[in-house]
Amino acid sequence: MNKKIILGLIALYPAISLAQEVFSENASHHAALALDEINVTAARIPVSTKTATGDITVVTREEIDRMKGSSLPDLLRLQPGLQISTNGGMGTASSLFVRGTNAEQVVVLVDGLRINSATLGTTAFENLPLALIDRIEILRGPASSLYGADAIGGVIQIFTRRTKTNTTLFYGNIGAGSYDTYTGSAGFDSRYQALQFGAQMSSYDTRGISAKKRPTQAIDRDRDGYSNLSGTAYADLEFAEGHNLGLRFMESDGQNQFDNGYRNYSTTNQQAYGATLKNQLTEHWTSTLKYGVGRERSFSLNGVSSRSEFDSEQTQITWQHDYMLSFGTLTFAYDRLEQDVLTFSNSIQSIDKTRNNDGFMLGFVGNHEAHSIQLSAREDHNTQYGNYVTGGVGYGYTISPEWQITAQYGSAFRAPTFNQLYFPSFGDPVLKPEKSDNVEASLRYQTSSIQAKLTVFENHVRDLIQNAGPATSGCSFAGFCPTNSGKVEIKGITAESSIVLSPQWQLTGNLTIQSPRNDATDNLLVRRSQRYGNLQLQYKSGDWDIGTEVSAASQRYNDAENNFKLGGYALVNASLGYKLNNHWKLLARANNILDKDYVLATTKSSFSPNAPDYNTMGTNIFVSLNYDMQ
Repeated sequence: MNKKIILGLIALYPAISLAQEVFSENASHHAALALDEINVTAARIPVSTKTATGDITVVTREEIDRMKGSSLPDLLRLQPGLQISTNGGMGTASSLFVRGTNAEQVVVLVDGLRINSATLGTTAFENLPLALIDRIEILRGPASSLYGADAIGGVIQIFTRRTKTNTTLFYGNIGAGSYDTYTGSAGFDSRYQALQFGAQMSSYDTRGISAKKRPTQAIDRDRDGYSNLSGTAYADLEFAEGHNLGLRFMESDGQNQFDNGYRNYSTTNQQAYGATLKNQLTEHWTSTLKYGVGRERSFSLNGVSSRSEFDSEQTQITWQHDYMLSFGTLTFAYDRLEQDVLTFSNSIQSIDKTRNNDGFMLGFVGNHEAHSIQLSAREDHNTQYGNYVTGGVGYGYTISPEWQITAQYGSAFRAPTFNQLYFPSFGDPVLKPEKSDNVEASLRYQTSSIQAKLTVFENHVRDLIQNAGPATSGCSFAGFCPTNSGKVEIKGITAESSIVLSPQWQLTGNLTIQSPRNDATDNLLVRRSQRYGNLQLQYKSGDWDIGTEVSAASQRYNDAENNFKLGGYALVNASLGYKLNNHWKLLARANNILDKDYVLATTKSSFSPNAPDYNTMGTNIFVSLNYDMQ
């Protein structure tokens, strides 16, 4: 593996150099599709993507608009180093794997607030409508020294829509597509003196597809629909120069049907609301105080009378101080996270548990001439599992205005979820947190017409928690009990590039080659491919915006023993946009154009080797009409 990494780094240089020669002559003509550096908050303060030492991707509003009619999981699986599995069609449970890590090993923030489920550890991405999102920042690699527990695979920050304006702006859209799918959204942004405010609503409804592919029971052959009603609101008040108070609110309410021998359904309600007070205390010193609550409530009817309710709440307080020096920014932050879980089921014992975490973080981000550096250290004290110290160091060197190399090390940990610890007849209260150490290096090239990056990484995870343990006094389900199963080694390479071929054409692609394996068995981790990637070709001219995508992944396994194989696949999608006038735009999208029959997850197991696979959508189209007063 190490030889392949070295050869890959060497091979990248001539490839990009050739591209530079081909396109340098026309660089001055590429302004229409110029590739700009972007400021991101991956280091808890704004940093440029050109000098940041971390592995970062930013998904813009323009890219989100091209996904009209699709879901957030569909958008995320087009990004470098990310894979998605789903348990059926729209609205069904989804899992996100960042660089081969588990779905519970990524922190997800909406406007700075955690929305991961405290009971499951995962995030219900399927219930976050794209219509509400302005941009997404993806930080791959461990970030516990910045954000605390669970950031072994990375951090995904989702920012809801809001537009700075001196007038009142309105926007909205209506759409319809295959599987009796209908959507609509509307919103506004406005300003009154020093107050900026806005709100929006989004609706999605579809009859969907059967959650299972060719189910054995007749009742499961029906279509399993999904509906979602969501909204956001915000207000920002600058009550004095350099002093701001911001309020945020987001709520998503989704209901989906699923197959299990009865007419089953579940509802999921997610909320995130909070306040931020930002004060410019001196010319160099900024203080930011945040208070927020992230809440997830779900209800499930499974069978004739089996009912389950889960209610998890995460209260978060952050007090961060940023001090600007002549060569960088020094950051000190205190984070408090209070997690409270209440579950009820008419078939099992209820759970009512609480745990609190206090984190103290010290960080530095700086640039001096050709050198970039990022340092972070953090101590977390948890009322359940004690103290954990994590750290990170990153270094970048600018070889020339176009070329940069970076190297980074980070340690991280993940706390067991409440279900893994306390769920009746399943949990194990003595589970240990997972711990990881990651090293990575990247070679980057950037001009106004070409961006390219090759990143190699190696992540070692200890005390990995898998639901594959033997029966114990607390768990009655042998083979499905949570257990610390030893070590996992994840090695890989991600290559990504974006090239402006002409003022109208842009080519973007990414490829990840990885080996996420359990050290003891040498088996691949569940539902993780060794090779996956995407290729996108975009054409923009005048009022037209046309694109096509190819997304592919190699085979995976659905179980830890690697007995049940999920075949590889390749999907072809296309998007079209036409600007009718300054305010109206027509968007269309076609997914899985070749009608590929593929599987992302299955219900097969050693106990039910002939059980059906989870279904995926065939060819489908979606058309929407969009209004924007800007």
